[in-house]
Amino acid sequence: MRYIRPLMQVGPGLPRDAVPFGWSWFTHVEVLSRSESAQIVPVSEITDAERARFVGAADAPKLMGILNTTPDSFSDGGAFDTLEAGIAQGRALVTAGADILDIGGESTRPGASLVPGDVEIARTAPVIAGLRAAGISTPISIDTRKAQVAAAALDAGANIVNDVSGFTFDADLAPLCAARGAPVCVMHAQGEPQTMQQNPTYDDVLLDVYDALAARIDMLVSLGIPRDQITVDPGIGFGKTLDHNLAILQRISLFHGLGVPILLGASRKRFIGTLGNAPEAQDRAPGSVAVALAAIAQGVQIIRAHDVAEHAQAIALWRAAVAHP
Repeated sequence: MRYIRPLMQVGPGLPRDAVPFGWSWFTHVEVLSRSESAQIVPVSEITDAERARFVGAADAPKLMGILNTTPDSFSDGGAFDTLEAGIAQGRALVTAGADILDIGGESTRPGASLVPGDVEIARTAPVIAGLRAAGISTPISIDTRKAQVAAAALDAGANIVNDVSGFTFDADLAPLCAARGAPVCVMHAQGEPQTMQQNPTYDDVLLDVYDALAARIDMLVSLGIPRDQITVDPGIGFGKTLDHNLAILQRISLFHGLGVPILLGASRKRFIGTLGNAPEAQDRAPGSVAVALAAIAQGVQIIRAHDVAEHAQAIALWRAAVAHP
């Protein structure tokens, strides 16, 4: 099997043979496989079927603001774990520029323990309902692995289900999303949060993650979730070493071949602190922005971020300076 990675470029001058892709474009692709060395070839040398996988992108990247209603999340645990604080932070994220709110009530940091569904519901559903009652119409994503939590969130006003387990934890979750017509984000993770960072291994992390996500997309479609309602997240930091994370980030445009939008969730993660000399998660906004801009340059459509105002400002200036209008 050949894997086709578009070599995204940005700028106001498009070559005659460029393939437009939202704010970016490409004239060449990198052809990867498990048995041969990578090759760079003009886009004219790939098949029509291979080219048809690239479905295009929106005119601008979107920001997903992170709202943790947990007492123990790695970055901001306990800061927004009351109803009033959660609603206030949700409103602040929208004001700062969030296009989507991602609300979670269970920490999935390395080593985290499972949270009972009723506890997770109590942390998230009232905040979602409170935001809707306050007039917030921004799309809301429920960050959960459990069908009962997703159902309660959708009833409270959420629109999207974001499952870090890739819909492998709870067999009832994907059918629920199909029945409710909820768009989904399917993330790749190797192992459970409790054990996922204990020596994660891959034959080829980039291609292994691609194949795993392709299989999950096929499963979701088979259950009745339209492909155009699916987003993928390669799962930075979920069962991956620093080198694994960098291998994915360096070639993240490969995942455009899945034919769905890509979400990047790298905000404040440990590898940013390691490379950026920032031991405390709250000090990793500059590194998080840098990773986000590098991903956007490869056409990544959604950035999940804690520091929404900083990301919004950086993206606006990046687009004004280098992106194709």
